[in-house]
Amino acid sequence: MIRIYSIAAAALVAAMLGFLGWLVLAGRDGDDRFAQCRGTAISGGAGSIGGPFELVDQTGRTVTDADVFTMPSIVYFGYTFCPDVCPLDVARNALAVELLEDQGDMAQPVFISVDPQRDTPEVLTQFSSVFHDRMIGLTGSEEQVRAAARAYRMFYSVHPAEDDFYLIDHSTFSYLVLPGHGFVEVFRRDQTAEQLAEQAACFIGRM
Repeated sequence: MIRIYSIAAAALVAAMLGFLGWLVLAGRDGDDRFAQCRGTAISGGAGSIGGPFELVDQTGRTVTDADVFTMPSIVYFGYTFCPDVCPLDVARNALAVELLEDQGDMAQPVFISVDPQRDTPEVLTQFSSVFHDRMIGLTGSEEQVRAAARAYRMFYSVHPAEDDFYLIDHSTFSYLVLPGHGFVEVFRRDQTAEQLAEQAACFIGRM
């Protein structure tokens, strides 16, 4: 009889622990409306990436993050003189925006230059027009660009110049930013435009 009670008690304790664990998980997901959409574990949480910035757009106007992120945005840091990676990534992001629009979700690609010395508003105008008519190109002072990159945990390093030519090493993540929510997800460069659009649509549908 004692053994039966012990087994029953153990089962009850296990059930209670399981229920408490479910409550913790349910509470955690309940606090995050985008939990089912997330594909990346972010150290420090999504709130540790992004934030206010002040930059200059391709028209020469000084803008803040509130001016830029008026619709869902896929953000990429790079530079227009980039010989290979940047054009491919920016084209992929622009295609993802087109795929989103085809299914009724309006979004925009945003390109933030880490090369303010060469990427003037005029250069960004030409660059953006090649990829998408809603693309926003952003530049600024060295300090403004560095602050924006730091906010998004984006790394870049300028190589020494040779005859006024230089390359820039930089990370190649793209960031999904939603109005009213800020940064919500990071995309790797090995993901396709279709994968980006599918995941972004999940976030947009839960705004």
